[in-house]
Amino acid sequence: MPACHRACQITLVIASLLLVGSAAAADAPAPIPRSQNLTINLIRRLVQRGVLSQADADDLMKLAEQDTAAAQAGAAATSAANPTAPATTPANDDTVRVTYVPQFVRNQIRDEVKQEVLAQARDERWAAPRSFPEWVSRYTLFGDIRLRGEALFYPAGNDNTGAFPNFNAINTGSPFDVTGTVFSPQNNVDRDRQRERLRARFGADIDLGEGYTAGARIATGENSSPVTTNQSFGASGGFGKYAIWLDRAFLKYRTANWSVSAGRFDSPFFASQMVFDEDLGFDGVAGQMKFSRGENLKPFATVGAFPVFNSALNFSSIQPAKFKSQDKWLLGGQVGTDWQIKPGLSAKVAAAYYYFDNVEGKLSSPFTPVTAQDNGDTDETRPAFAQTGNTYFPLRNIVPNVLNNFGTINQFQYFGLATPFYELVLNGRVDYSGFEPMLVSLSGEWVNNLAFHRGAVRRKAVNNLGPGGAGDFAGGNNGWNLEFRVGSAALTQRGDWNASLGYRYLESDAVVDGFTDSDFGNGGTNLEGFMLGGSYALSQRTWVSLRWLSASSIAGPRYKNDILMFDFNGKF
Repeated sequence: MPACHRACQITLVIASLLLVGSAAAADAPAPIPRSQNLTINLIRRLVQRGVLSQADADDLMKLAEQDTAAAQAGAAATSAANPTAPATTPANDDTVRVTYVPQFVRNQIRDEVKQEVLAQARDERWAAPRSFPEWVSRYTLFGDIRLRGEALFYPAGNDNTGAFPNFNAINTGSPFDVTGTVFSPQNNVDRDRQRERLRARFGADIDLGEGYTAGARIATGENSSPVTTNQSFGASGGFGKYAIWLDRAFLKYRTANWSVSAGRFDSPFFASQMVFDEDLGFDGVAGQMKFSRGENLKPFATVGAFPVFNSALNFSSIQPAKFKSQDKWLLGGQVGTDWQIKPGLSAKVAAAYYYFDNVEGKLSSPFTPVTAQDNGDTDETRPAFAQTGNTYFPLRNIVPNVLNNFGTINQFQYFGLATPFYELVLNGRVDYSGFEPMLVSLSGEWVNNLAFHRGAVRRKAVNNLGPGGAGDFAGGNNGWNLEFRVGSAALTQRGDWNASLGYRYLESDAVVDGFTDSDFGNGGTNLEGFMLGGSYALSQRTWVSLRWLSASSIAGPRYKNDILMFDFNGKF
């Protein structure tokens, strides 16, 4: 027995490998050369299945041949010393008989071999239980759900005499006859409302390899508004189903110092909601760069081009000769830096310029619309979406003649923005973490519409006029806000909290009202007031928030709006 011990172990190990490794073979192995030596046959089978390399197999076969020769010599010596021993069946020259291997040895060999083979199977993804295809590991899924209770209060004294036309409703429907006997669509300024709302979003980030990634997200929403994905309960009536919209879809290439994104993605700029609402998606292409200048300064730069509106292919659809395109673009650039002033104190500052090309309205060529279906050649210069606050003027140059009773009937009008928008924005934030885990932050932003010319706007404005809507133009082109925040930097554990207090002053034509915050003042510009809020984490992935927003009009008729919001959030 001692003479064959190594051969026995080799045979048992190889046999165990074959038994475990057979789970990886989908088809029966092809015939291999046969030998009288069982160990050598097993070794050849392992080479065929790819478990052993040929070099390792050669070493094992040499050991097996040496042990066989030693066992045969030992058996011959035993027979010569015991001639009277019972006769046994002659053994072949290559046969080694193993009479007993202890069970604990066999168990140990089996377990060790099994673990090694299964580890190899998991690494190579060919026989590991509960394994997933390789492509699954390239997807990162995420989502969130927010339930909101919202109360809107309109204090007594707001002007409810028809001073707040809903220009978005007019411009997204049929043109309004300004000589008619009915009011144009009007915004609510005098009746309190409450609503319960839902926001649900689900998306995925996908690693495409070699620096390329993709992203997509879907979200709820009552309509195609670019600045909110809220869905009001009961808005469709009778428990009707809610719509799902494509909210993000982009491709991105990233290196250590720069990246390029194309498609629809989050805002690439460092900015507050005073300029761009947090839900606003940017269509187009953007490049971002970051650098290091020593240990304390990390400059960055962002540039982008974003189509805001694309003319309909058949504009105007009711005429054989089509009108000129009225495409609109946002071209933006920003430079700034992250600055580590000292341990526990840091700052981020930036300057940006946003050039809105062709976003202002244009007076049409002279024509006489006979019905509401007739088009002017500049109708598509009106905003595709608006909130409230910007200054407007009539787009159609309607010729008075006998068809409209010399201007007394059929004055079907659309309205366009009365000024271009070339926005210069300066913003910054200072963070102090000396009270860890509590973070103290102060942020501010200032914006000026460089394209605004008061005299030109005054000559054609139909809103943002003095008291009662009959005075001189009172709009403006500046805006600023300040916000103080204290508490946890992120709500990641039960008990984390933060609170904030802010003040905002945003004149009528400082920014495009369709892209600014959709909550403050119920959305738009020409508003000033304060914001107070706080949040508390219930668990690692759930938190509640309470906010109070109080806004008043800056120019034009009196308007005041207070909003109380309670949110319950969950993310996954």
